[in-house]
Amino acid sequence: MPEDASVAALDPEIRRDLRGLQRDTAESVARHLVAAGSLVDEDPDLALQHARFARRRAARIAAVREAVGIAAYHAGEWTEALGELRAARRMGGGPGHLPVMADIERALGRPERAIELARGPEAAELGQAERIELAIVAAGARRDLGELDAAVVGLQVPALDPTRRDPWSARLFYAYADNLQAAGRESDALEWFVHAAGADEHGETDAAVRIAQLTGEPLEEDDVIFGTELVPVEDRPPAEVDEDDTHAVEAEAEDDTADMDDTGDTGDTGEDVSARERPTGDSSTDSQPEAGPAEPEA
Repeated sequence: MPEDASVAALDPEIRRDLRGLQRDTAESVARHLVAAGSLVDEDPDLALQHARFARRRAARIAAVREAVGIAAYHAGEWTEALGELRAARRMGGGPGHLPVMADIERALGRPERAIELARGPEAAELGQAERIELAIVAAGARRDLGELDAAVVGLQVPALDPTRRDPWSARLFYAYADNLQAAGRESDALEWFVHAAGADEHGETDAAVRIAQLTGEPLEEDDVIFGTELVPVEDRPPAEVDEDDTHAVEAEAEDDTADMDDTGDTGDTGEDVSARERPTGDSSTDSQPEAGPAEPEA
């Protein structure tokens, strides 16, 4: 159990749902739900184990079944994920996680069902972000069926505006560009990959890579500044010696001589002064974090 898996970290609404359980059971379920949520991206299999434990203790609570479904989805356990999300919807109602369910249908080789979900009446109850995600999944399902032009048309929604910078803009622009390229419209695809890169402030996509692939130009590397060693003035080539540096070295030598005269200590302190003064540069580069297990292509 992660140390930060505290009951207080659980959503207050879910904590209220757990009030019908005995106190010890409710606390245990809450901590396992928090653990599942914190681990779902970095270790989805372990997250699923925590969620399953919570289900064994509280299988009649919709939020618990939903947590199992999401963890199973990230772990690639498609059948279990779909069953749990369906159970959560029966218990709690509403169109929750409809895009995820459609994506699971694709993963199970049933793109027609994904399209049916996208066309269903519950899709109208989704918020804007989930509607965009569902449109992306539906476009992927069209591609699965070989309907490339239909996939492109399905993403031509009002939010497909290159001047917009909504939380979903980068993913929408990227999905549109990806489907344009699949349909053989490479020049249009390049344009929208550029829009996706411009809207992608958090590194959600590899739009820059796709641009480089289409143009044949190398990727721009991040500026990297490496550390440099301090070279003593007396060891530098004559042209590099600075008069001020020379004076500083001479003054330092005089100070050292005076200190030794005062203390009578001419021994080595054992301290590596050059290492202490040597700056260390940061040569790390940005990388895109892993978002869980491989999901069906959107």
